[in-house]
Amino acid sequence: MNTNISQALHFLSTPNQKNDEVSNSTNVRESDVHVTHLKRSLKSRHMSMIAIGGTIGTGLFVGSGSALYMSGPAGSLTAYFIIGTMIYFIISSLGEMCSYIPVSDPLSYFSSTFIDPALGFAFGWNYWFSWMVTISAELVTTGIVMKFWFPKVNQTIWSFSAWFIIVSVNSFSVRGFGEVEFYLSFFKICAVLVFIVIGIFTIAGVTGGTKIGFSNWQNNESPFFNGIAGITSSCITAAFSFQGTEIIGITVGESENPKRDVPRAIRSVFFRIMLFYILTIFIIGLAIPRTNSNLINASTSNISISPFTIVFQLSGIKWAPHLINAVVLIAIISAGNSGLYACTRVLWVLATQGKAPRLLRKTTKHSVPFYALLSTALFSALFVIILADGTSKAYNILIDIAGVTGFIFWMGILLSHLRFRKAFVAQGKPLDNLPYKSFLYPFGQYYSIFLLTFIIIGQGYDIIYPKFLVVPFISKYVPIILFFVLWLSYRLVKKTKFVDPFEADLYKNSIETIEMRSI
Repeated sequence: MNTNISQALHFLSTPNQKNDEVSNSTNVRESDVHVTHLKRSLKSRHMSMIAIGGTIGTGLFVGSGSALYMSGPAGSLTAYFIIGTMIYFIISSLGEMCSYIPVSDPLSYFSSTFIDPALGFAFGWNYWFSWMVTISAELVTTGIVMKFWFPKVNQTIWSFSAWFIIVSVNSFSVRGFGEVEFYLSFFKICAVLVFIVIGIFTIAGVTGGTKIGFSNWQNNESPFFNGIAGITSSCITAAFSFQGTEIIGITVGESENPKRDVPRAIRSVFFRIMLFYILTIFIIGLAIPRTNSNLINASTSNISISPFTIVFQLSGIKWAPHLINAVVLIAIISAGNSGLYACTRVLWVLATQGKAPRLLRKTTKHSVPFYALLSTALFSALFVIILADGTSKAYNILIDIAGVTGFIFWMGILLSHLRFRKAFVAQGKPLDNLPYKSFLYPFGQYYSIFLLTFIIIGQGYDIIYPKFLVVPFISKYVPIILFFVLWLSYRLVKKTKFVDPFEADLYKNSIETIEMRSI
């Protein structure tokens, strides 16, 4: 490992700012030293809420309607449950690695350290691209939301207003960003809890006057509409909804106490999200028939016909559209806010590793990677401009791209964890040294890899046969091709090799090394 990379990674592992300073050495200019580090100032509550904020967004408030339409009430519930259990094992794998080696952008770092440096390059850029596209999707949706209140105003204006807000918030210190995201996420959680309570009352007939019960599961259509194919399609929507949970790993590099906070945040985030998602999807499936004419367009036209709005209307609440509009608007800003944070840190780490332009290493006096932030913001704005000609088409394309790239970096987490454990055992380190151990290892990892492979391959069967559809094919499969191009090109140019488990670096940025430095 060259001097630049070693010193850059040193910044990620130091427990306080005093230890973040490095001495002058070869290939590091003195003017760069004081502007290339992050501060460990995020608390456990910030980490949990940032991850929740990146997850509870339009995928839940809007995309859940598409899942119900595609696979029926039982099918959509099954899809969300399958993806939810898979997410548990993925986050559990990430938690085990991050609690022992607390670095920013763990996906790129772990895949480089335990598998192949070329994979670290590919996974890092894939993750940045995925979240950059997701930010664009959230910005496009902002225009849809505001169009409900201001139908005559060009929705691109609202998209860029939201862009300005999230860029401004991310320009603060990381502690300031954490506080803003904490309260935005808290509001979303409260909104989901209110929906769950009102939904239960509506289904039971306490509000709305008519007891619904399981009547929508017993219509002339099966609750598992379109069978396995419907569930597979809904899994794509569910995956997009759950994307953002892994941001907890990105926050590790700026955590005050990673050994204590990472396991705590991992556990709390998963159970909160599973509670919110599974209960919400179950209530939506009970309250709304799959054939509801408004539900068909819930993810493509007007946020006033979100499944949340439909349930509120069934309860007799006339101001439901305005309430849901406000909630979804906050959800969009919060999810975009977390996404921009993740993109910025990933791009900064790639720069410190020599896998992105050197300029992106620099940070402000508040330790914010400003150039990485600005670059990501400009690219996301460019995507909004390019795809603003048709909101429905733009949104669906962005959702597909973000979903597929999300599957790719989830696969990277699982593969990195398998190699991490192999290196841990090969080098004779006792598992008791791990602050957090993944549940049901290795069954959970292989189970999740199998599901990811099945969904990635099977997601586009209906766009290939019986009729080949060009645009959907590109949005679903080209991201996979690009990932392999990145990996193999870097491997060819840099002549990298797979890492031997006996030689993998388990020490440089480990929690044990950090504790020794702090003594």
